[in-house]
Amino acid sequence: MKIAKRQALSRLKRRQGPVWLLDLDNTLHDAGTDIMPKVNQAMTQWVARHLTVDEEEASRLRVAYWKRYGATLLGMIEHHAINPHAFLQETHPLPDLLSMVRPHKALQDSLRRLKGSKLILTNAPRHYAQAVLHKAGLDALVEQLICIEDMRFAGQFRPKPSVAMLNMLCARLGVSSRQCRLVEDSVENLRAARRLGMQTILVLEHGWQGRPRSAHAGSARLVTHQIHSARQLSRLTFASRGVAGVLKTA
Repeated sequence: MKIAKRQALSRLKRRQGPVWLLDLDNTLHDAGTDIMPKVNQAMTQWVARHLTVDEEEASRLRVAYWKRYGATLLGMIEHHAINPHAFLQETHPLPDLLSMVRPHKALQDSLRRLKGSKLILTNAPRHYAQAVLHKAGLDALVEQLICIEDMRFAGQFRPKPSVAMLNMLCARLGVSSRQCRLVEDSVENLRAARRLGMQTILVLEHGWQGRPRSAHAGSARLVTHQIHSARQLSRLTFASRGVAGVLKTA
């Protein structure tokens, strides 16, 4: 099923069974090594240009807004009333970023074997997410693509890890939060999902490279399953009470 260029968030056709909410960057593919440095550089240059500050100050603001609001975009909207669509388009330049994405047959096979509804839930902009999914050969394997443009309620952007956004998402999809399985490299995003009773799967392969294991100490109560790679998703088993599990092999 190909993802439409413009797609309204809609109720799932099959509302029985699990609903997989799959993060994109550093979960289904490696964005940390090459892509995110390019995006961060583009954001810094955009902030410097539009606020007429040097790149050192622009970088400081980019990081400060990301830490405070969860996304640089939200800080730029709150404090500088920018055009969010221009920001998202210009800070995720294609085709430069696509040259760093590679298809992975084992991941395609794993997603194909997953039972239930499969949706992408990403804080990335739609044009970027669509292009990455297509290049990675994953676009035909998911039912819906939910991007930061879709995470807008009451006139405000509410990206992950917003509990309100996740709750509203379930309502719009017509499913219970307990049917949902959020697959992420971010413990903070999983924390929000766990508050709603979702199953939570932490993927370590890309987002946790280079981090000490102590970085996710104490996350056991937030994570029902922990895997090395998204290629292992089809091998997971789920107990009725969501008992935590770990798969260590690739």
